[in-house]
Amino acid sequence: MTQTLAWIVVSGLLMSLLALSGSLTLVLPQRWFDRVVRPLVALSAGSLLGGALFVMLPGAVTQLGNELTVYVALSAGVVVFLVLEQFLRWHHCHRAVCPHAPVGILVLVADAVHNFIGGLAVGSAFVIDTRLGVITWLVAAAHEVPQELGDFGILVQSGWSRRSALAYNVLSALTFLLGGLVSYVASASLDVSVLVPFAAGTFIYIALADLVPQITDRPSSVEKATQTTCFLAGLGLLLATAVLTT
Repeated sequence: MTQTLAWIVVSGLLMSLLALSGSLTLVLPQRWFDRVVRPLVALSAGSLLGGALFVMLPGAVTQLGNELTVYVALSAGVVVFLVLEQFLRWHHCHRAVCPHAPVGILVLVADAVHNFIGGLAVGSAFVIDTRLGVITWLVAAAHEVPQELGDFGILVQSGWSRRSALAYNVLSALTFLLGGLVSYVASASLDVSVLVPFAAGTFIYIALADLVPQITDRPSSVEKATQTTCFLAGLGLLLATAVLTT
């Protein structure tokens, strides 16, 4: 179990460091920002969906059996993130300026909740199996970069200084580590395996409700083809990972 704890701590700290990727918005011109972020969002959407369907859900079925509990937990993940959007007005945005995005402290609170849930999921995956934990972390990390780019841009546009925006983004990301540690401690007395299909539900929701709509509104055929290719690449990458690690 000591090795499992080490994996959880390292993965949590690395995820927090990814929050620094938001600083790229300081050096990227707007037109380059859009060019880079859109394909990343598409790749992230495919990776999240593929990770949920090809890795996490089968892993949960292996651990818990093909029981109704698995699919209830999957549905719960979808519902929880729907509630987050409804009541926290939290929405994943991957643009430097988002017209309907929450501002200031609400961005950080919503991201902290999101990161905490992600940490719970990754921590429980590591408790079940190290390989499942690593893959789940990689899927979550693929989404983190475009998310942090958008969030950093929102904070700066809302009047935050660049230094403060970056510092508080990193602090809100630390709840990922907290979630992982909570999973580890809880695993001593509870079966945390159910958190894996729960996390799969949250990944499916993010991919289909938040990310896919952001890559389907481009007028250019070239952009559509590029983003569709990136989406399929994300799916294919996780399918290959599932096949190779089975």
